[in-house]
Amino acid sequence: MKLIITLTNAFPFWVLLASCLALLEPGLFTWFSGPLIPVGLGIIMLSMGMTIGFEDFRRISQKRTNIIPGVVLQYTLMPALGWTLATLFDLPTPFAVGLILVSCCPGGTASNVISFLAKADVALSVSMTAISTLIAALMTPLLTETLAGSRVDVPATGLLLDTVQVVVMPVVAGVVLKAKLPTASARILPFAPLVAVVAITLIVASVIGSGRTQVLEAGPRLVAAVLCLHIGGFLFGYLAGRTLLSEERAARTVSIEVGMQNSGLGVVLAQQNFASPLVAIPCAISAVFHSLLGSIAAAIWRNKSGQQVP
Repeated sequence: MKLIITLTNAFPFWVLLASCLALLEPGLFTWFSGPLIPVGLGIIMLSMGMTIGFEDFRRISQKRTNIIPGVVLQYTLMPALGWTLATLFDLPTPFAVGLILVSCCPGGTASNVISFLAKADVALSVSMTAISTLIAALMTPLLTETLAGSRVDVPATGLLLDTVQVVVMPVVAGVVLKAKLPTASARILPFAPLVAVVAITLIVASVIGSGRTQVLEAGPRLVAAVLCLHIGGFLFGYLAGRTLLSEERAARTVSIEVGMQNSGLGVVLAQQNFASPLVAIPCAISAVFHSLLGSIAAAIWRNKSGQQVP
């Protein structure tokens, strides 16, 4: 069991390693494509749903004032940053749309792991991820169409249906599975995070391998834009959390939740709804950066000498 936890906590390393290998030898990962990608994301979201119980939703209703800042920032700050950075860096249309799309996605499930490592409020992180994920069916298509509609035709209906299919339904199924089959869920749950790590690693490496030439040609502009998106999310999320919630642990949690997007969802939505395969590339790169930045932030907060976390 300790080995499973260690392997799971090392997910940023696996994502980075697989991405580098995909650039060197795309064939190692490009086999993971087509229907395997939405299936992989569905498994990730099912795993997330199994970590949530109906009691969590009762807690959400009781502590909604703590949850609201992170969810609001997720769908205001991040989309605004995505659109601004796509414009400032003058990204080609497919990359600009991809950056905007991933900025409009809900919080990533990896944020819950990072919150644990950072000694943040894991329960609050799970609650914010759950709420932002459930309302993604409405917010992600609406915001993407609003911000990217002038650049390319955005199939809002397709985005809505796909979000429901690969995110909302698996999460709800996971919640129901945990409630109806608690014994079976308890046996599966310890392995679910590692399965999710493997799935997101394969998704990211597959997209980067498939778009190897375009990734290498995009160069500094695309990399800088994606990096700035997540740095901005972590920084402004922390400042807002500290201002609004006045607790260090809560501020860390908001920072992590806002700074880490569900990049896997962005990949699936990009591949299934846009003609250009390049739209998925910023989403894949996003997964690499938010994982690394989240791990760095967690290490700093965890090891900050003499700090007492309220």
